[in-house]
Amino acid sequence: MSGSRHIILAAGGTGGHVVPAHALGEALQVHGFDVSLITDSRGMAYPALFETIPRHVIPAATLTIKKPGTWIVGLRTLFEGRNAAERLMERYTPAVVVGFGGYPSLPAMWAAVRLKVPTVIHEQNAVLGRSNRWLASSVNAVATSFAITEKMPRHHKAVIHVTGNPVRANILALRGEPYPELDEDSIFRVLVLGGSQGATILSDVVPAALSILPTSLKRRLQVTQQCRAADMDAVRKRYQDENIAADLFTYIEDMASQLRFAHLVIARAGASTLAELTAVGRPAIFVPLPGAKDNHQAYNTREMVEHGGARMILQRNFTPAELAKQIQKMALTPQALGNAAALAKDCGRPGAVHDLVALVEGLVR
Repeated sequence: MSGSRHIILAAGGTGGHVVPAHALGEALQVHGFDVSLITDSRGMAYPALFETIPRHVIPAATLTIKKPGTWIVGLRTLFEGRNAAERLMERYTPAVVVGFGGYPSLPAMWAAVRLKVPTVIHEQNAVLGRSNRWLASSVNAVATSFAITEKMPRHHKAVIHVTGNPVRANILALRGEPYPELDEDSIFRVLVLGGSQGATILSDVVPAALSILPTSLKRRLQVTQQCRAADMDAVRKRYQDENIAADLFTYIEDMASQLRFAHLVIARAGASTLAELTAVGRPAIFVPLPGAKDNHQAYNTREMVEHGGARMILQRNFTPAELAKQIQKMALTPQALGNAAALAKDCGRPGAVHDLVALVEGLVR
């Protein structure tokens, strides 16, 4: 397979997997590589991603330890996916295969290891995901997003590189722009993000919290909120009843425009969200998803919270009163939010995509 300029990316179908894969794919194309993607049906559905990159869906399954009855079907599906991935690799003869985690990446990476294609796995979260955990002892390199990554196998053979988590080029371009002007009389823009599927608890708690803020702060609010479709009408009515200006979306396609003007972000703590906020420099209040595997969203917030760029509220403590209190603490003065924004930016790793490209190029050579 020597001489190939083709790179295969393998990623699970959630935004946390496909967004950094997309960022790397675009950068690799700029560097003269041909790129293709292996994912599942969910990964095919994101608008404006992989528009110039061929995409392939292969069979994949997750093996649930607590449900051994599903193992036979799951293993059969994984073998089918591995065989399909091998056929794709025989067609493309990739120089390197890069996995971004999620169970749809597992059969592709398995195939690459069997075919002795150089391999990299990238971990977006502060806890090594289960698929990546299984692969760490077989691949050539592991790229991590955080300086400390939990659950890393002790006896992995791969070389670990702290690269950070790639973000889209149009968001990274905002890093050179200043934090939006804010004084005691200007519009206070709040951006609410619930992850790729929205979050009902944010739809319930955030409008209620904003409604009990002091009038001097409440009257200045301009809210942009991502909601589940089922929650949209109720959230819109709550804001209208409180005379709070709000724009609601089920999916925010142009995230760069929203981040450019946001003064404060209230969000789940997915890896891509953390990477984007630290790349741009935006203060945040995080509400980690309590059901996230290995509690990885709480670990994701650790660096940014300890550095002073964010606050974290566990979901069991996430009430309107607590959120309103934290918003007031952060927005007590415009300078406090500006300082938090600078501290958030200090946690960013803007060279992540370039470091990943260099890692791939090293394996090609």
